[in-house]
Amino acid sequence: MSTVRDDRPTPAAGLIGRRWLFPSAVLHEIDPDAGRSGRPRRTVRDWVVDFTCFLLAVAIGLAAADTLHHDTHTPHALAVVDQLLGALSCAAVWARRRWPLGLAVAMIPVGLLSNTAGGAGMVAVFTLAVHRPFRYIAWIGGISLALIPPFFWLRPDPDLQYAGAVAFAELLTLTVIGWGMFVRSKRQLMVSLRDRARRAETEAQLRAEQAQRLAREAIAREMHDVLAHRLTLLSVHAGALEFRPDAPREEVARAAGVIRESAHEALQDLREIIGVLRAGEPDDAGRPQPTLAALDGLVAECREADMKVTLASRVTDPAAVPSSVGRTAYRIAQEALTNARKHAPGTEVTVSVTGAPGEGLVVDVRNPAPEGEVPAVPGSGQGLIGLTERATLTGGRLRHGPEPDGGFRVRAWLPWG
Repeated sequence: MSTVRDDRPTPAAGLIGRRWLFPSAVLHEIDPDAGRSGRPRRTVRDWVVDFTCFLLAVAIGLAAADTLHHDTHTPHALAVVDQLLGALSCAAVWARRRWPLGLAVAMIPVGLLSNTAGGAGMVAVFTLAVHRPFRYIAWIGGISLALIPPFFWLRPDPDLQYAGAVAFAELLTLTVIGWGMFVRSKRQLMVSLRDRARRAETEAQLRAEQAQRLAREAIAREMHDVLAHRLTLLSVHAGALEFRPDAPREEVARAAGVIRESAHEALQDLREIIGVLRAGEPDDAGRPQPTLAALDGLVAECREADMKVTLASRVTDPAAVPSSVGRTAYRIAQEALTNARKHAPGTEVTVSVTGAPGEGLVVDVRNPAPEGEVPAVPGSGQGLIGLTERATLTGGRLRHGPEPDGGFRVRAWLPWG
């Protein structure tokens, strides 16, 4: 079967052109090429977000530092330490992607000493909620929420009352945690959708390969059924010419004509099958597939090869038989006649075809035991196995085996709705 090239852009190809729009952590998960390069590098979007978080932490720190100048309850030394820790915390924001858990843990004691580090602490909590599972943010966030009341008790806000400051800080912390968990869920959804798309592509490829393999097996069975019949005719007539060199000229000419015609038919069938292998589908300009109506021609061809065949067809209208059922019946009769010619030469083969719509179609091919010893004929025995599979695929059944009198019988029932 020919391989169909799919030029449609894949999701991974779309990511390569828009890589700067994605967070590096997500890109590391959904892009296989990025996953091989080790730790993910910041994208343009990451730099923009990190710079925004840094500016936000600095802005909140400056606002808190301004309140320290008007707070008479805070000693000067503590105010200096507060601002120094706030500056270091703002600088540590740039390491939030590499050590989200470590930064969040470090900001807990720093937040108790420094009011200007509050912005950096919020960024650290947000980063932890985005990059780590819920159990981490549950512990760190719970500790942060529990430390807010004692912090404002020890260092009250000069502009807000105690209850208002605690409520505002608690609400802000919960909002930051919820926002971070929402971002994490969106990223997980994106990664899961990409995984599903990747699995769907893999499954589609496997289904295509399986369909290709089944098609090749069907073509192989068709090749066996067709070429075995043609080549057996060639072998019979060539053997007759070999063992009867003194035959009359008319018989020699007739046998040579049959050999030439059989070889031509075999080449034509082989050319059609190769065409199917190359194009992936049958050529519409080729010869039509045989049906039950072509069974008379098959029997006549066997008789021309000096084979004794009796055909008993009790189907009133062979053209009314469905094409798939008729083609299967034809191939069964063809393979059975080929086997009889090889393994029981000189015997009279009886082919019986009966059936009606709603009852099914019965194909019965029988040959008696051959007279004397028959030389062994090479064969793989795959023909009858292929016939059984062919009948099963159409919803029917096939039985074959030796008879008590030494003959052989092939009987198949095919559905005819």
